[in-house]
Amino acid sequence: MTERTLRTVLLRGGSVYSPADPFASAMLVEGEHVAWVGSDGAAEAYADIADEIVELDGALVTPAFVDAHVHATSTGLALTGLDLTGCPSLPEALRRIAAFAAPGAAGGVLIGHGWDESGWPEGRPPTLAELDAAAGGAALYLSRTDVHSAVASTALRALTPGLDTLPGHSADGALTRDAHHAVRRAALAHLTDAQRRAAQQATLARAASLGIGSLHECGGPDISSEQDLAALLALAAGQDGPEVFGYWGELGGVETARRLGAVGAGGDLFVDGALGSHTACLHTRYEDAPHTGTAYLSADQIADHVTACTEAGLQAGFHAIGDAALTAVVEGVRTAADRLGPARVKALRHRVEHAEALDDKAVAAFVELGLVASVQPAFDATWGGPDGMYVQRLGAERAAALNPFAALLRAGVPLAFGSDAPVTALDPWGTVRAAAFHRTPAHRISARAAFTAHTRGGWRALGRDQDGVLVPGAVASYAVWAGGDLVVQAPDSRVADWSTDPRSGTPGLPDLTPGRPLPVCLRTVVRGRTAYQV
Repeated sequence: MTERTLRTVLLRGGSVYSPADPFASAMLVEGEHVAWVGSDGAAEAYADIADEIVELDGALVTPAFVDAHVHATSTGLALTGLDLTGCPSLPEALRRIAAFAAPGAAGGVLIGHGWDESGWPEGRPPTLAELDAAAGGAALYLSRTDVHSAVASTALRALTPGLDTLPGHSADGALTRDAHHAVRRAALAHLTDAQRRAAQQATLARAASLGIGSLHECGGPDISSEQDLAALLALAAGQDGPEVFGYWGELGGVETARRLGAVGAGGDLFVDGALGSHTACLHTRYEDAPHTGTAYLSADQIADHVTACTEAGLQAGFHAIGDAALTAVVEGVRTAADRLGPARVKALRHRVEHAEALDDKAVAAFVELGLVASVQPAFDATWGGPDGMYVQRLGAERAAALNPFAALLRAGVPLAFGSDAPVTALDPWGTVRAAAFHRTPAHRISARAAFTAHTRGGWRALGRDQDGVLVPGAVASYAVWAGGDLVVQAPDSRVADWSTDPRSGTPGLPDLTPGRPLPVCLRTVVRGRTAYQV
């Protein structure tokens, strides 16, 4: 244990968000753990033993956030390169592509992200001819915002053997399904080690600057590579920054997950695709397409995977968005529970990523099977509402049923919040806001419950129930936020009114009312080590 690990730090003069003392204004950290929380008056007794005293000046101290679903390399490439998120039109997208591909702007295969034709006046992605012209003949991979389809230039297509024989191939338009996976693998294979490291470092730095102390990386053969996950885990382990826990999404990939040091054989193990790309698997056809999406795995395959993971003592997980995909997950996990006994299956807290199109029956099945819902509230903020992409794809009635966070919470399903970056941005307070002010009021949860899902929920998803809170003995991973009024926000005003009464002992959080500025991070500490400081 190094001298730095053993440092004793006293924080005082602010607000500490802690179940140990709802009125705490000070905290003592010894090495990697919280030693004490309490009042400023009582903190005086520790001033003489502290190696450092942090005067909070009214700042708020909270547990560091956990982003339970990220793709670090892709996020970093978007942060440092071509990101079309929010681009208003096809001509503007082509202009930005041309600027990015200009001589000297980049080399090798060019990689970008974020186009979304559902919000463009043209209502379509670029054609192959338009893309080639903008890219100047360069090999270019450009993923759609949901990362379940992409456009690829002629030069990149030429680097992907057998592309035109794969399901999801289009000679002129966006690539989906196996064709998309193949062209993505070809693009990522041309990244140099230095480019990969720079992208991953950019993601870790951005996360730390936002008060994120832990990331769940969702890798796999169809989304990244073994080399990519191994490099990220090594990078994170070798520096004072956010912790990274890896998931490897390969069917039957128990041994590979273990060899890579992953905590689970899941994450983006695709049962289906995404609604925006018309590849989420539905029971009833899309409103704007004559089909029901794509099924990548059957219930039998899911059952076999969960069985293998459970027998190996390893957490399984699946990407499932559409209602038919979620039905397959429930049926498969239930079959595994019948084989092995429900207690063994429930004990490992197998995960479902996204879990958007859940009905009451599916929610009850999540409870029965002990499944964790790893969900992304920013999806609703981005694509929900009466004019959003969800309504375009599903119609108003089905769209309004998506992302039922309140029903999941009431039923007792463990929630772990994430961003799926780069699909939506690393933005923890924005994520909490999105859940508290869901576009469908019936699905809203309190800001406190949303905050818990984005802090302690991520640790619970890993089976670590003791972490994600600031209490004596807990790991000292925390963030300090610029001071401001603290409030209690809940969907039911009667709850909020009682919670703001001092007798309730309910600690407050920043006001997340839409339109108000989000809290600014001043410092992020991971296991007692400073990862970010203004």
